[in-house]
Order: sequence, then structure tokens, then C-alpha cells
Amino acid sequence: MSETSPIRKIGVLTSGGDAPGMNAAIRAVIRTAMSEKLLAVGIYHGYKGLINKEFAPMFGYSVADIIHRGGTILKTSRCPEFKTNEGLDKAYQNLSDEGIDGLVVIGGDGTFRGALALHKRHPDIRIVGLPGTIDNDLFGTDFTIGYDTAINTVVQAVDKIRDTAGSHGTLFFVEVMGRDAGFIALNSGIATGAEDILIPETETKIDSLIAKLEYDQRKHKTWGIIIVAEGDELGGATKVAEMVKEKLPGYETRVTILGHVQRGGSPSCNDRVLATRLGYAGVKALLEGEDCVMMGMMNDKVVHVPFEKATKNHQQIDKSLIEVAKIMAL
Repeated sequence: MSETSPIRKIGVLTSGGDAPGMNAAIRAVIRTAMSEKLLAVGIYHGYKGLINKEFAPMFGYSVADIIHRGGTILKTSRCPEFKTNEGLDKAYQNLSDEGIDGLVVIGGDGTFRGALALHKRHPDIRIVGLPGTIDNDLFGTDFTIGYDTAINTVVQAVDKIRDTAGSHGTLFFVEVMGRDAGFIALNSGIATGAEDILIPETETKIDSLIAKLEYDQRKHKTWGIIIVAEGDELGGATKVAEMVKEKLPGYETRVTILGHVQRGGSPSCNDRVLATRLGYAGVKALLEGEDCVMMGMMNDKVVHVPFEKATKNHQQIDKSLIEVAKIMAL
């Protein structure tokens, strides 16, 4: 295989955390490959399957009736062995034996780091990536596959929790995913009218939160919603709720951790279209000789972002949205 040789066979895998829309992306990759008269191979269980040679030929009918399904039909897993030279060499040998000269990887930051490591050790395998993560924290794309579905799942859940909070006069602390990024918390918090939103990107001022709740209490409002990203500096919703309860024992408090429910479910229209556009673009990019790039979407246009740039930088929270959230919570 060489960098200038034409692509004849494409492999596709999903790696890291699953995200709604991954199946739509797989479907787009396979059907675009078929339209270009390319052979296509599905690689099961991510990089682990690459090392263990869990390969299966795929055709247009292989991806029928999956665009609406959550999760990933190719399965996913984490693979420490892929971080070793021995693992990278074994993966490359399997790709070579199978005749795969183009690889599409779908996942997040860790997925692209793995792809970059494979390419650096074996530069004659061409690789492109599709951003699949609910966190929306990848640099070089306005939205990642799965994010829109995840925030809508949070909004639907919090709307239901708010009904109970109001009925019982209870203050709910709702923890959402976001260990390193607050995109889910910030946008879902604004959308649900949360009384406060705690995210990793900003300092959590517990005294200010308690002062606000004391003010609400004096106004005879004893219920509400506090959205807490799991990566909040104080330690998540349970810790924040304990600190508030200690200072304001008059509040009845509850903690709800939404957890992995945010990753599941049928993908939204936006995620299905995004995944389809990026999957199509990924195959086209390989055919055009692109290598080691992520397909991103910026201003509704597909862009190619080098893996090194995508992995060294992180999507930044829009500070104006933080200000909007503060004003809306007054």
C-alpha cells in the first residue's frame, strides 16, 4: 500500500463511547463506498476488533433499517493494547492482510489519537475520522454526532422532573454528562429554565448559589432545578446538594443523575443528517487523497480538520451563552 495508490477497500469502525447517530454514519460510509464501486468491511468492537481481526464484509443491504437506531451495530470498546507498538503493528498487519487501504474511524478525541498513532507508525494506511460523541467538545466542528440527541434527551427528562419539583416543592439537582466540557449542561440548562447551571469551564461559587436560593426562599419559592455537569469542580450533583442542604436545611432536596440514558435512544433528525453528510464526505475525502483528517461541520459546510489540530485543541464554550444563562436565572 502507498499514499498515492487508489483506494479499493474501506474499513469502518466505531470507538469509545457510543453516540446516537453512529449507525447513520456507518450507513452513509457503506452506501457511499458501494456507489463508488469500493469494497467495504465493518470492523467490530473498535480498535480491539482491529487487533483481533473482527472483520465482516458489508454491503448496501447490511446497513438497511439502521438509520433510526441508537448505539452502534459495529459495537465499541476501549482497547489499552492499541496504545502499544505491538498492538499498532498487529492492527496494521490485519489491515494489510485484509487489503484495507482506507479506514474510517467514528468516535471522539481518544479515537482520533489512536488513529493518529497508527498513522504515524504506519503512514501508508489512509485514515479519516467522523466526530461521534455526545459531549460536543471536539475542535473543528460546530456539532458532533450524538450531541443534539443527547441534549434533547436531557431537556425531556428535566421537563418531567420539573413537574414533580413544582408539585412537591422540591429542589432537584440534576447531574448530566460532561466530565471535561459543559456543553450539555449549559444548553440544556438554558432550554429548561434552570435556576443555576454548574459547568467545568467556570468557577462554582457555592456561596452565590446559596445566596440566590435564600432569596428565592424568602419569596416563598422552595423548588427548582439546578443543572450540574458531572465534571463540576465541587464533585458533581450529590456533593453540591449536600453543601446546599447543610446551609439551607429548610429546602427539601433531591438528586437525579441522568447517566447513560443520555447516550441512548433514536437519533434526532439533526444527528441523522449530520452523520449522513459526514459519512459521505469521509469516503469522498479518502478517494481525493485526504489523510489523517476529521470531517467537521462549520457554518453548515463540511470541513477537513487535521487529527493533530483536532486532538490538541478543544471546543470552547461560548461565553455569551454563560452570560445569557445568568440573566435568565435572575
